[in-house]
Amino acid sequence: MVRCDQESIVATTAIGSDNITRLTLRQPDDWHVHLRDGAMLAAVVNHTARQFARAIVMPNLKPPITTVAAAESYRQRIRAAVEPGLDFTPLMTFFLIDNADPAEISAGFTQGVFTAAKLYPAHATTNSSHGVTAIAKIRPTLEAMQCLGMPLLIHGEVTDPAVDIFDREQVFIERCLIPLLAQFPALRVVLEHITTRQAAEFIAAAAPCVAATITAHHLLLNRNALFVGGMRPHHYCLPVLKREHHRQALLAAATGGNPKFFLGTDSAPHAREAKESACGCAGIYTAHAALELYAEAFEEVGALDRLEAFASFHGADFYRLARNRATLTLEKRDWLVAKEFGDGRGAIVPFRAGQTISWQLREPSPASVTAAA
Repeated sequence: MVRCDQESIVATTAIGSDNITRLTLRQPDDWHVHLRDGAMLAAVVNHTARQFARAIVMPNLKPPITTVAAAESYRQRIRAAVEPGLDFTPLMTFFLIDNADPAEISAGFTQGVFTAAKLYPAHATTNSSHGVTAIAKIRPTLEAMQCLGMPLLIHGEVTDPAVDIFDREQVFIERCLIPLLAQFPALRVVLEHITTRQAAEFIAAAAPCVAATITAHHLLLNRNALFVGGMRPHHYCLPVLKREHHRQALLAAATGGNPKFFLGTDSAPHAREAKESACGCAGIYTAHAALELYAEAFEEVGALDRLEAFASFHGADFYRLARNRATLTLEKRDWLVAKEFGDGRGAIVPFRAGQTISWQLREPSPASVTAAA
């Protein structure tokens, strides 16, 4: 048996300590996901809802979610798209814009509509053209959030064209995040989808009110994956994949038991035609097999006994929400990922399309049906 923390109701079955074949853990939450809207929402939401009890939903729609009414309407559309019988709670976020109204954000948070607010530097990633151009332009909002205890979620990259794309996260920490935390020392901050050793070290040393999410794809891939055998547009994401030593630092952070680090898939669906183009969109779609992919990463470093805390405890604790009581079970079993979801150029090509994943939910969902040879 692999021992887990005393509050856990995990029963992990193993044949020898290094050959775990079944892992039962509290149902996890996804603290960073893109569900899109319309037909895309209907195509992807149940992949998330079959694995996760709750998810922090990104607000970068067209137009972005900048009012309580827009968030409530989007939440209703998400709930309507979830399959009957699935118990899934979308947690809504406010898209921060220059001179955002603190009263609107405060009202949404106190009413239970907004769980957090999202800071995208303008033009940093998909649908972020309305993002923040300078921290000074949202200072009153940040002051209100600090008083409320409302989390600020940050896409941590500078957009200065003079900064190398592989250095944009590190430079953001130096230029933007350190001064922000000095001005607002009690502000609850999540630096999302961290990708570098410097980010992992910064978060570990920061105040308890500062945390980070880590994606499965940044735990499994380094930047070589963008170029092996040719350009790989379905491995392109922002922040971009980094060198191997950064991936190893992320693995150490995710599996080290530090409650400052928790699961956030940043699963980001795009149609094939938007990825395979002259100016392809950034984003990797992992929701179809998110927990299985994290299990592979944790198994790589012999830390499956720490997956539950990372996936199911740390994020809930940071957001001051109750840990989930339901459980799910993963089994050591190879399966082939579907080559695509949907048809034609509008189809979504998932991570590991047509390839094998070595862990599987015990009761496979339609998303994890073995693809035809």
